[in-house]
Amino acid sequence: MPELPEVETVRRGLIPALEGHVILRADVNRPDLRWPFPENMAGRLEGKRVLALRRRSKYILVDLSSGETLIIHLGMSGRMLIDHESPADFHNNPVLAEKHDHVVLYTDAPARIIFNDARRFGAMDLAPTSDLQNHWLIEKIGPEPLGNAFDEDYLIGQLRTRKTPIKSALLDQRIVAGLGNIYVCEVLHRTGISPKRKASDLSKPRTRSLVPAIRDVLNEAIEAGGSSLRDHRQTNGELGYFQHAFSVYDREGKDCLREGCGGKIGRIVQSGRSSFYCARCQR
Repeated sequence: MPELPEVETVRRGLIPALEGHVILRADVNRPDLRWPFPENMAGRLEGKRVLALRRRSKYILVDLSSGETLIIHLGMSGRMLIDHESPADFHNNPVLAEKHDHVVLYTDAPARIIFNDARRFGAMDLAPTSDLQNHWLIEKIGPEPLGNAFDEDYLIGQLRTRKTPIKSALLDQRIVAGLGNIYVCEVLHRTGISPKRKASDLSKPRTRSLVPAIRDVLNEAIEAGGSSLRDHRQTNGELGYFQHAFSVYDREGKDCLREGCGGKIGRIVQSGRSSFYCARCQR
């Protein structure tokens, strides 16, 4: 599933084709994805100007001139691709949708924005912008890891009573938004913390070290266009490249890259997910 860097990469790629532009036409080619689409979604999108594109955790938020926000979740295999070569007169020059092109937006950029989702685990919804923080998909999400509300004191306070492994705690979206399996593995290796260690057992200095490491790993991944392991593509169709910089994720049996370590990367399963780490230098 796309994590924060992949979603942020897609959001940035969509800005030139969506932000400030009018949605001239919306083709909704099926009634649902993971859940049913909102009632009259095409009609509620058409003719509306996109005021801003934001991100909350793993959701893309499209603020509309109607006072509603389109919530987009990419799911397991969702992609948003932009066709800048589409003709301006979309009604007179229709473009045939591919098999998994479930929603297609045409803007006055001009551009055609395609939501393609082979496995249909993605989702879209519309909600009042003024009350978005109370939407059921958004209301329980913790602070953004790249924002000011996520700092060392906050994380110490959140982890001091958590008896779960630190890996599980950092994956909890109620504690911090947008982190997923890949980037938590990378952060824990960078800080020398074992994924098996209880969150409440971490000293304050070790807990503090997580905050800059989380920010550094996420920013580096965003600059690389995210990680493409299976389905992720940037809006221009290109792959992300951060997978080439992995220190531990998906490197089972390979040498640890920490200078002077000499260990091997191992893999354990925690809560049904693979954790990759070096038992020699992560304690």
